[in-house]
Amino acid sequence: MNTRVSNPITIEVTTANESYPICIGRGFESLLSEHIVRLQKEGSKVAVVTDESVRRSLESYFDGPFADVPVHVVPRGETSKSVAQYEKTLDFFAANGLDRGGVAIAAGGGVVGDLTGFAAASWLRGIRFIQVPTTLLSMVDSSVGGKTGINIGAGKNLVGAFHQPIAVYADLDVLKKLPPREFAAGMAEVMKYGMLGDRDLFEMLEETPLLSWEDERLVSVVQRNCQTKADVVNADEKELSRSGGRALLNLGHTFGHAIENVAGYGEYLHGEAIAVGFVAAAKLSQDIGYLSGEDVARVANVVEAHGLPVRLRSPLKIERLFEAMRKDKKVRSGNLRFVVMRSIGEAATQDDVGLEIVERIWRELGGVD
Repeated sequence: MNTRVSNPITIEVTTANESYPICIGRGFESLLSEHIVRLQKEGSKVAVVTDESVRRSLESYFDGPFADVPVHVVPRGETSKSVAQYEKTLDFFAANGLDRGGVAIAAGGGVVGDLTGFAAASWLRGIRFIQVPTTLLSMVDSSVGGKTGINIGAGKNLVGAFHQPIAVYADLDVLKKLPPREFAAGMAEVMKYGMLGDRDLFEMLEETPLLSWEDERLVSVVQRNCQTKADVVNADEKELSRSGGRALLNLGHTFGHAIENVAGYGEYLHGEAIAVGFVAAAKLSQDIGYLSGEDVARVANVVEAHGLPVRLRSPLKIERLFEAMRKDKKVRSGNLRFVVMRSIGEAATQDDVGLEIVERIWRELGGVD
């Protein structure tokens, strides 16, 4: 077991009904072991859900804190956010006797976190769970805030629940095993926070791209992103604000989720799809009159500098993209809802967007009839 533990940076997420810490640092195996032992001494049964890739690569966790805990392994990738894997996860909870005092641990990226969180939310009408994110994307975004869910044929994340974890352990040491493509996809969520509310962060990434887990800026960047998201969640946990609020975290996602749906889940990593969505949102913001052409170019340049796509890799039919957008969970009263940038570093929700504008943007990004 790795015994080198940094003093964790702790951010507190406080919602209407609960509060929990996000621990950010390096070398958290011992810290997590202590938490699991405490839970077991209290009589809680603990079980871990992970994926094939994480199970193979994180020996220090599975030989350490998870050594004596039952482990359920799902296939790697977005297709595990499915009804079939959700059912298998519930069967795993049942087989291992998790009662209402039980605790599920999600050890993986956003897919594992969303799947485990939703299973925990619905098992026995809700048991506790812990997030151990193993990708940059899940550390800065999906592990924080309590959104859980699975995909169905009609769209991404259409089935789910708000269910807050009891703790998040963001151990940056696990990122050394992360493939460069997945690190880049995580940077999409990092730059999102710069575009929607942290201009200084955007300009830092613009000046010097953050391309490696070894970059000394990473701890402070993860902290900065988690604090921003915690502040937003604290103010609008269930995305009920009529304008702004938690919905701003969906910058680029209305476009990005449509790309994932039409291309087929797994063709694009989530961060790659929303990276194209950022360029689309910037173009939409220009058409509405907020951004300049120079601003749009700056967004595209930052996306590209981090190894992410700025347009569709291969043509997708616009009609199918619109169909997917209309089924998106952010549709309100039948109308598409977009997040736009009033300026780089300031975002707003926008409901009254002409479909002809959206169609033109899809064409500019590689959509076809």
